Amino acid sequence: MSVADDLAPGDRTRRIARLELLRALGAVPSLQGDARRRVEDALGLEPFTAEVHTEVFVLECPPYASLHLGAEGMLGGDAADRAAGFARALDLAPSREPDHLATLLDLYAYLGEAGARAGSGAARSASRRSCEALLFEHLWSWVPGYLAAVCELDRPPATAWASLLMRSIADEVAAAAPPARLPLALRLAPEGPHPPLGRDDVLTSVTVPLRAGIVLTRSRLRAAASALGAGMRVGERRYALGALIDQEPEGALAWLAAEAGRWAGIHDRAAIPGAAADPARWWSARATTTGAGLAAALGAAC
Repeated sequence: MSVADDLAPGDRTRRIARLELLRALGAVPSLQGDARRRVEDALGLEPFTAEVHTEVFVLECPPYASLHLGAEGMLGGDAADRAAGFARALDLAPSREPDHLATLLDLYAYLGEAGARAGSGAARSASRRSCEALLFEHLWSWVPGYLAAVCELDRPPATAWASLLMRSIADEVAAAAPPARLPLALRLAPEGPHPPLGRDDVLTSVTVPLRAGIVLTRSRLRAAASALGAGMRVGERRYALGALIDQEPEGALAWLAAEAGRWAGIHDRAAIPGAAADPARWWSARATTTGAGLAAALGAAC
């Protein structure tokens, strides 16, 4: 039985409670002050300080699908347009930020609640199809990697939030029909980096999740600089990475190749058992391709 099909009254209540949990978790990155405190209290989460909230959701891991599903790794673009188009297809007005995690989870909860309360089987089936399309096209296509990156920041409130959200979304995936094909963003993705890789090729690829299969945060770049005994330049990630490569070219390439392999393993852990078209496997393969390209570049540099 798939999500929202023929729910008994008690099951309906539990289903709506799970959807409210997703909605509340999605709101945490976008709320400030007392409004966020109330949600954190309701969820049993340790409160974010303003500084940690800004660090996690503004500076390190902004919660937008377009940063992960866009060919340039920038806000807006086709990924945001697809999210807005999904809302329009349901005769809903798109949000100002259609690809924000809060928007997507609020819409998912809205559709699921409509299905749970529907009086006819046809309405429940329509709700289920919409929920599954949103889940696999616009959430599971990028959220596992995003949440893994949040956890790696090692900020306790963020780690607890990301872990709870990952379990909650994974429960939705387990209850849904496995996807028959990859999300459109992954099917249309540019090819991953192939050797020979020059400096600009590395900078263009590894700072864009869709191209490299890696979520390279400023925190991870600081870890790389520390491991290599190099200085971390202040600036956007591409600039900071370029400076690191200029200081320690072989060491930086070796670190990046290892990082790609590490991310392949992270993606594998989010795989859907038995799914023929699994986003996690796609991401893992993309990270593996990146690692091979970086290893070849390292070999050429030695």
